[in-house]
Amino acid sequence: MRRTLLTAATLAGLLVGAVPPAVASGGSDVVRPDDRRIAYEGRWGRTAAAAVTVNSGSRLRFRFTGPAVHALFDVSSITVPAQIYVSVDGGPKEAYAVDRPDLEIRAVGRGRHSVEISVKDVFSRANRWVPPLETGVVLTGIRGHLLSQHPVKKLQLAFYGDSITQGVMALCDVNTSDCADGTAAYPTLIADALHASLTQVGFGRQGVIRTGNGGVPAATDAYGWNYAGSRADSDRRADAIVLNQGTNDAASGSAEFTAAYRACLSRLRAAAPHARILALRPFDGTHAADIAAVVAELADPRIQFVDTTGWLDAAQGDFNGAVHPSAQGHRKVADRLIDLISKKPATTTPEGTPSSDHHA
Repeated sequence: MRRTLLTAATLAGLLVGAVPPAVASGGSDVVRPDDRRIAYEGRWGRTAAAAVTVNSGSRLRFRFTGPAVHALFDVSSITVPAQIYVSVDGGPKEAYAVDRPDLEIRAVGRGRHSVEISVKDVFSRANRWVPPLETGVVLTGIRGHLLSQHPVKKLQLAFYGDSITQGVMALCDVNTSDCADGTAAYPTLIADALHASLTQVGFGRQGVIRTGNGGVPAATDAYGWNYAGSRADSDRRADAIVLNQGTNDAASGSAEFTAAYRACLSRLRAAAPHARILALRPFDGTHAADIAAVVAELADPRIQFVDTTGWLDAAQGDFNGAVHPSAQGHRKVADRLIDLISKKPATTTPEGTPSSDHHA
């Protein structure tokens, strides 16, 4: 992976300043990032100057004519480049470190083509919350001849959690961007299987009480923001929301955690009054009984406690490290949740509440 990324880095560019500048290499053929010919999924702060995301798993798509287009980025404050995948016409995903301001994307032939750019990883331990950001993706435009999008109505799915949701250590057992892959994590796998629109928000070390790495607030305080000062799009139209929090709150007592988790669920419900909400038991069981109790107390028929006991097995290679699922583990979680999301809610109960000192 590293060799591919370093070789490809000569083609790529990225990242995020406090106020992204206008496209310096502009011209009549530069499409602004807020143009409707560019379709976004996930948490993107969008203006005429830039589209900014700090979340692994975020993605964008566009169509163009001709042999090539150029994706333009602001890299002015970058210290830790994000990693992205680029797929042309549904072909293989090519990995790039986004460390330069211009990425040429070539296609075979001069006809009509499609491009998907997905964020593989935004490193969780660099500042990605308070501008000037040290990591993230800041798109300042697309140079080329873009075509209109075809509106498609999709199931709307949102996933909120910690580094597990982010895809940290999905590929190998070191906490680096090379080992992380948001597109190999269960949110992306589920959205792709269900042909759904995806919002994937995961922040390393974050809990409902504990703040995350990279300057990120605790879950309830971070909700509703792309990053500090940039309000996120509403989840009002979400069909289903999956919450996977609690692993990093092992040090907090039951009463404190219960109050914070209740506030988190209440905020999700207020933002998405019609969504089905799946409250997952953390895979290591931390605060499982507390989460189940909060769900029962709220007595909301569209909030479901999901008991994940037995879903993953370290002896079968489902983890990299103590708490982070491997790509195989994420696949197993995705298969379970695809089945649940596709069916009516079912009542479940937790089986044990082991704790962990490891950070997800």
